[in-house]
Amino acid sequence: MKKVILAFLIMIFSSAQAYTAKDFSHLYEMKDFKRELLQMHFILYRGYVKNANFLLSELDDLAKRGKGKSYEFGALKRRLGWEMDGMRLHELYFSNLGGKGEKPNKELLYAIEKDFGHMDAWKKDFMDTGKIRGIGWVILYRDQKTGRLINMWINEHDTGHLAGGDPLLVMDVWEHAYITQFGLNRSKYIEAFFNNIDWKEVSDRYLRNF
Repeated sequence: MKKVILAFLIMIFSSAQAYTAKDFSHLYEMKDFKRELLQMHFILYRGYVKNANFLLSELDDLAKRGKGKSYEFGALKRRLGWEMDGMRLHELYFSNLGGKGEKPNKELLYAIEKDFGHMDAWKKDFMDTGKIRGIGWVILYRDQKTGRLINMWINEHDTGHLAGGDPLLVMDVWEHAYITQFGLNRSKYIEAFFNNIDWKEVSDRYLRNF
C-alpha cells in the first residue's frame, strides 16, 4: 500500500512540474496573418513544450540513477536550453501579438524616447535589426542594471541573450514565422508584426520589471 501511495505522489509531483502549452487561438483574429501560418507555428511551439518536458524528465531520471557524469546526461543538458528557450520565446512572441491599436504607456514611451531619441528612431532600429541576414529573433531588452533599452539580435534560441535583461518585445524572424505567407519578403512580415503588437502587454512587462 505504501508503494502505491508513493507512486501516486511521484506521479502528482511530476505532472505538477510539466509545462503545458498555452492557447493562442485568439490570434486567428489578426487581420495580417493567415490562419494556416499561425496553425503551423502553434504546432511547432507545442513541439518545444513537449521536448522541454521530455528532456527535464530524462535528466531527472538520469540524475536519480547516478548517471550525472554520463555522455547522455551531458548531451541532453546541452540540448535543454534550446528547447526551453524555444518554448519561452514563442510564448513571449505570441503574447505580444493580437493588439488592437494600442500605444506604449507613458512610462515605456518615455524610456524609448530617452534611449533612442524618438519612437520612430526606435522602430527603425528594431526593424533594421529584424532584416539582418540569417534566422533568429529580435528582442527589445531592458537592462536590469541600468534600465537602458536595447534591441538585440539573437541567432539561436539559447545564444546571444542579454544577461540580466528583461525581454519586453519579441519578434520571431525564423523563416517558419513568415515564409509560407510572405515568401522571402521579410519586410512585409515585419510590417504585419508591427500592425499587431499588443502594446498593453509590452507596457505591462516593462512595468513589472521596472
